[in-house]
Amino acid sequence: MEATLTKDISIALSSQPFRVDVIMKGNVVTSVNSRGLMNFEHVRAKNWAQKLEDKDENGEQQDGEPVDEVKEDDDDDLPGMWEETFKSHHDSKPNGPTSIGMDFSFPGYQYVYGIPEHADTMALKTTVNTDPYRLYNLDVFEYELDNPMALYGSVPYMIAHNTAQTIGLFWLNAAETWIDISSNTADKSMFGRVLEFVKGDSEVPQVDTHWFSESGIIDVFFLLGPSSDEVFSQYASLTGNPSLPPLFGIAYHQCRWNYNDEQDVKNVDMNFDEHDIPYDVIWLDIEHTDGKRYMTWDKNKFPNSIEMLDHIAAKGRKMVTIVDPHTKRDSGYKLYQQGKDNDYFVKNKDSNEYEGWCWPGSSSYLDFTRSEVREWWGNMLSPSEYEGTTMDLFTWNDMNEPSVFNGPEVTMHKDAIHGGGWEHRDVHNIFGLYVHKATADGQIKRSDGKERPFVLSRAFFAGSQRYGAIWTGDNMAEWSHLKASIPMLLSISLAGIPFIGADVGGFFRNPDSELLTRWYQAGAYQPFFRAHAHLDSKRREPWLLPANNMAAIRKVIRERYALLPYWYTLFYRAHKTGIPVMRPMWVEFPSDEKTFDMEDQYMIGDALLVKPVTTAGTTHQTTYLPGEDVWYDLATYNKLKGPSSHTASAALDQIPVYQRGGTIIPRKERVRRSSSLTLDDPYTLTVALDNQGLARGNLFIDDGHSFDYQAGNMLYRNFNFLNNVLQSRTIDYNVKFTTRSWLERVVIVGLKTKPNAVELSGTLIDYQKLDFTYTPQSQSLVIRKPGVNMGEDWKITLS
Repeated sequence: MEATLTKDISIALSSQPFRVDVIMKGNVVTSVNSRGLMNFEHVRAKNWAQKLEDKDENGEQQDGEPVDEVKEDDDDDLPGMWEETFKSHHDSKPNGPTSIGMDFSFPGYQYVYGIPEHADTMALKTTVNTDPYRLYNLDVFEYELDNPMALYGSVPYMIAHNTAQTIGLFWLNAAETWIDISSNTADKSMFGRVLEFVKGDSEVPQVDTHWFSESGIIDVFFLLGPSSDEVFSQYASLTGNPSLPPLFGIAYHQCRWNYNDEQDVKNVDMNFDEHDIPYDVIWLDIEHTDGKRYMTWDKNKFPNSIEMLDHIAAKGRKMVTIVDPHTKRDSGYKLYQQGKDNDYFVKNKDSNEYEGWCWPGSSSYLDFTRSEVREWWGNMLSPSEYEGTTMDLFTWNDMNEPSVFNGPEVTMHKDAIHGGGWEHRDVHNIFGLYVHKATADGQIKRSDGKERPFVLSRAFFAGSQRYGAIWTGDNMAEWSHLKASIPMLLSISLAGIPFIGADVGGFFRNPDSELLTRWYQAGAYQPFFRAHAHLDSKRREPWLLPANNMAAIRKVIRERYALLPYWYTLFYRAHKTGIPVMRPMWVEFPSDEKTFDMEDQYMIGDALLVKPVTTAGTTHQTTYLPGEDVWYDLATYNKLKGPSSHTASAALDQIPVYQRGGTIIPRKERVRRSSSLTLDDPYTLTVALDNQGLARGNLFIDDGHSFDYQAGNMLYRNFNFLNNVLQSRTIDYNVKFTTRSWLERVVIVGLKTKPNAVELSGTLIDYQKLDFTYTPQSQSLVIRKPGVNMGEDWKITLS
């Protein structure tokens, strides 16, 4: 049977054997169960087989109840079917084996991506000779690289891409999941490839995948694009659009385990100012609490927390404290006692309060799968409940896989019981998302729905993009981990979560000054930018490094702040469309096969190409510049043609960054202590012309922190350079935000001839001539102080 869905899409369905083929423009792009691996183990009672022995000759039990027929070769009595032991841990498996599975093939595709989180390549590897990729949220200590092992988050979502189209597959299941991958090209031997080349024929590439989960139902969604941007938007419409972070959230964050006391915090804050390095947020890890009782303060170390917060906030800065989901079992601790009184904790298999071991010692675990628990948790974040706090304090949810130090694989027992009778095995991978959601909702509620939240979470699942940022967990201060962070972040980004980052410098161990400098340079061009370090590592704030390293770090942090208008605009677009901020090269160049497995360079939006230095001793870096158009070195405006490989200097204070011809990037050049102090600062526009002398770009402006943009209190501007005219127009005429920011400078690169005059005009603007400087060597034009308000429509004409 075949059904036509649209002009280009049809579905072919057969029942014997069951198979589904998705056909686009006459080509099969996805096949379901083509290898016959569909599996669905039904839920049944443990003693059901005994009922068979008790039935009478009429097929009924002695009490008259009918009994289902049972195959003689049923394997329910095999070891491990009804209970399992892992090391010293017992799993009672009251429902027996309940796994599900299905195979999906992608004819015509050689590359698939996604299914994070793994410390592995961006383009997923064949697992024919290895374990499958595993999705099971775990607290992993010093995780291994190039490994399909499970890490802190799980998104059961895969993308396939070829030169013709992009498609996605979403397997909606929160239980432990495994994905096997095979490929008729990747699995082919070298001899086979040589023989194929000599014979002059080649097989159509195909990736085959096998998905299987421990429990749940088969619930699968296909996203048929056909472009990558359309797939991103389709996935966002399915799982939720990313939230728009407050401006401070995408600035620089300073963290370590731990800043010791109020004086330590004050000194760190002061040193940033003394060394002219901007930052927005300082973080406190678990040692700030009273005996690991979250939402409390150690009164000896932090006796005046509100004064400390106000001192930070006076400079436009914020603070983040860690709040983990395990709760110290202490009847004198408000959070525990209220949770116990309201029966809010997860139960063990015997329906008693589940007890595990974590940072506080003996701990209970709030059942965040229950809406009433999430509501109560959110209320506890208000300053009236979380004593010693203000509205300038935000939250970090760590250990929310959940981590249980004495549990199987350092997590919760699978037969623990959640609300509604759900076993933990059924909801494990979504538990961390619910913690994230509860915290974000609580922050919104404490401001009566006015202020946007900021919450960082370690565990994540499909949909976590709605609640804030995530990071790649406890990495190591090694060059290999810096290099691995790029494909890890790209994979998570492709899976719909744009607000992502890795701990700058590596969490464990001590980076040397070169590694730390290079990591800052990489982190400054990634969506979430936070330095973090382990308790036992040496202090590594930028001013503690040699002068040349500190200068390089200060330079790149300042560059991050200069580009915040561009970053913020990209996050707004991600919020509205689901299109990621940090993108693999193939997303912008979908027909260039050289980019399909490229993971050491990437795009920020559609305008900036970044190639971080990830090898010690590097002095020069070669970058692939795709496309048929031009690129510009962001530091020198040197014009380069694509497609080509370009080698440039990569001295210690340099990171290769290129602006794509045909784009316009908004910047703010004035150095401030924090992002909020730049709100009314003037803008610079960098206009990079393509081969046709064209360029375009956008700018989003609002107050940087509230939800008022949803009511139209925002500006969304379009810039367009055409026929030697730079024009600014609003994208949305229903907005009503006013800004004091103005246009201070325009830099146009790739302009082949010097204009005779530069003139400003507009509906509400008096005609005026502008000062300018033209440099023929770099083909760059600098227009000084147009002075026009960024909220107005205007034109700058070159004549």
